[in-house]
Amino acid sequence: MEREPSASAAAPAAAAAPAAAAAFFSWGANSYGQLGLGHKEDVLLPQQLSDFCKPECIRRITGGGGHSAVVTDGGGLFVCGLNKDGQLGLGHTEDVLYFTACRSLLGCPILQVACGWDFTIILTESGQVLSCGSNCFGQLGVPHGPRRCVVPQAIELLREKVVCIAAGLRHALAATANGIVFQWGTGLASSGRRLCPGQTLPPFLTAREPSRVTGLENSKVTCVLAGSDHSASLTDAGELYVWGSNKHGQLASLAAFLPMPQKIEAHCFQNEKVTSVWSGWTHLVAQTETGKVFTWGRADYGQLGRKLASPEDWKLQSQDPSYPHSGPRKSMPSPLHCLTGATEFCEMGVVFQFLPMKNPKFLEKRLGLSKVMEPISCGSEHNLAVIGGTCYSWGWNEHGMCGDGSEDNIWAPKPVQALRSSLGLLVGCGAGHSLALCHLPVLPELGQHPKVTGSSPDATEDAESQEAMDKERNWKERQPEASAQSQYGRSRNGGLVTEAL
Repeated sequence: MEREPSASAAAPAAAAAPAAAAAFFSWGANSYGQLGLGHKEDVLLPQQLSDFCKPECIRRITGGGGHSAVVTDGGGLFVCGLNKDGQLGLGHTEDVLYFTACRSLLGCPILQVACGWDFTIILTESGQVLSCGSNCFGQLGVPHGPRRCVVPQAIELLREKVVCIAAGLRHALAATANGIVFQWGTGLASSGRRLCPGQTLPPFLTAREPSRVTGLENSKVTCVLAGSDHSASLTDAGELYVWGSNKHGQLASLAAFLPMPQKIEAHCFQNEKVTSVWSGWTHLVAQTETGKVFTWGRADYGQLGRKLASPEDWKLQSQDPSYPHSGPRKSMPSPLHCLTGATEFCEMGVVFQFLPMKNPKFLEKRLGLSKVMEPISCGSEHNLAVIGGTCYSWGWNEHGMCGDGSEDNIWAPKPVQALRSSLGLLVGCGAGHSLALCHLPVLPELGQHPKVTGSSPDATEDAESQEAMDKERNWKERQPEASAQSQYGRSRNGGLVTEAL
């Protein structure tokens, strides 16, 4: 398909950062051109993109089964990749190898995009929800619509203002400004019927149009998430509710299937409130009010950032025909210490505490950046995280989506070496590919590039990373003045963004 001209003008640039250089990178699976590089070959190392918009204007990045989406500061939407069912919303069904403006939405500012396997859910700044792509399972929320839609159309049955959306394999969710959750698409219904024989499933599991999720009446939901066969919601009280399939223990329950939302008790998160959550296909990642990060669910590709007691046992168990796949497998949230700590950088003798996961606003003010950083993103079975400005990856790596140049699974968070000289701001994942926005900032008052340091690149296991963090803490205790200078950067930002799949 012929490449469309640059559409930078479609998204007005934000206030210019002082001499900041922004760069947008993609890597991993690329069978459908979802990396936006102009070809369909997998890429094992991050490659820089250019021309489709100014990188400093990028606000959100995410991906689906074989497509990618970028939202700019001006509310513009750029898409590329697999388009067999019209999931790019461009009015046709040809794959697109470069990020291309969704021109049918010009003049309709976009706030968030959620990419499912073969469909896309779009949230406008006014709170309206649109959808495009496959509708074979009712995932577009248009019950009497065609089997696919190649141009974004409004989900008319969502009449309330929506503040957050999520897309799973074959279902989708929306949370309204009043904290009500709606779900549609029949992706969870088949496993529900199989695992709950004789039980009538609630309407929201079988609906092809938005149906209110019951069981959350006493909570105000601020964020929704979707996995391949499960759903989750986070409330304004920091409580996490889950429902759907529990085949891989992703619901932290002994039940094989939860037809109704069930709260994961606070003690699972060391009695702290949950402030942010991300979901892969079969695993979840949560961050608490003090910045602690917990992972749980499927682990046989390294998704949880730590090695199993016996990965081979898991594999043999899952291949054993006598193993009760419909039975419970409980995986409790466990802290991943190497994602919890902070790193520091020093410029002209002044030590700054660098906490992108705890206080994005600090860096915005300090470095003149206009981004609200997204510190973690989950693909289907891999993850990206920004720690101290360094981009880390771990999990499934068959297509090189961890960016280390290999196709070997990564069992613990590891720096993406090709991006070590950059300041990571935004990360996003598709099912098998990765996207990252980075900056090489200049400190306004110093006029020099900060030297950003991360954890040891050789740390490949959680225990080793924790040891490094402990050493860092001990060093800080011996540097009271430096620590005092950085205390103003320790407050927690509670912004919630879900980039599922």
